[in-house]
Amino acid sequence: MAGKLVFTAVNLEPRIGTEIETDRETLLSGSHAQEIRHLLEERGVLVFRNIGLDDDEQLAFAKTIGQVVPQGDKGLYKITLDQTQSDTADLLRGTFCWHFDGAVQEIPRASMLSPRRISASGGETEFANVYAAYDDLPESEKTAIDKLRVVHVRETLHRTIFPNPTEAQLERWRSTAPKTRPLVWTHKSGRKSLLLGLTATSIEGMDAGEGRALIDRLQDLATQPQFVYRHEWKMGDLLIWDNTGVLHRALPYSFESGRMLHRTTLVGEEAPA
Repeated sequence: MAGKLVFTAVNLEPRIGTEIETDRETLLSGSHAQEIRHLLEERGVLVFRNIGLDDDEQLAFAKTIGQVVPQGDKGLYKITLDQTQSDTADLLRGTFCWHFDGAVQEIPRASMLSPRRISASGGETEFANVYAAYDDLPESEKTAIDKLRVVHVRETLHRTIFPNPTEAQLERWRSTAPKTRPLVWTHKSGRKSLLLGLTATSIEGMDAGEGRALIDRLQDLATQPQFVYRHEWKMGDLLIWDNTGVLHRALPYSFESGRMLHRTTLVGEEAPA
């Protein structure tokens, strides 16, 4: 139809983030699904401004690029600190720290978010490209860390929210076993990324203090400005990120703001060995 955009990609930052200009009909048709998947892996974060998808359209689009995780309402999960809208609102305070989804469970392939209400201040979402961060490490450091394994622990996340837990809380947190993963994930594509984030607690076989120091140093390196894209939300946005190669976090915002995002998550297609 005359006047409609087709499909244009413009990089937002040199190392991460691409904005795609298109129209709703083109997006929902699935005609660019493979290109979107390629760009997602290459750029880490894809942004669609003013696309204005409703819930059904968001789910339909998600199904053109992957299999939807059946969570929330028909695959739509509410991201909010409003306890009247979500029974996991308290736990979402942990999202103010760098993390990747599925750290102690199955790792999703990607997630997409669209806003239903945004906060007047704060609430931006930041993304850090841990593919690019690994690529920039000196070869000597890549060799030194290539075979290390990192232990991810659910309790570490929860203690940032509840520093003085009850026995019942501890029992519940510890019902999820720690997950040991490679510190360096070698993907099927051959690219490598760092498996860091809030739940990364220790390095297998390494002194606790030494392991903690290594994790903190690598995370500080991986979240330097050259690897980060900060998204300032506007109504009508749709954003997708590669959960297997990107850390993310929300910047703090008022609990009373009513901020609400709807998330759709895509099933993981590979697991770190």
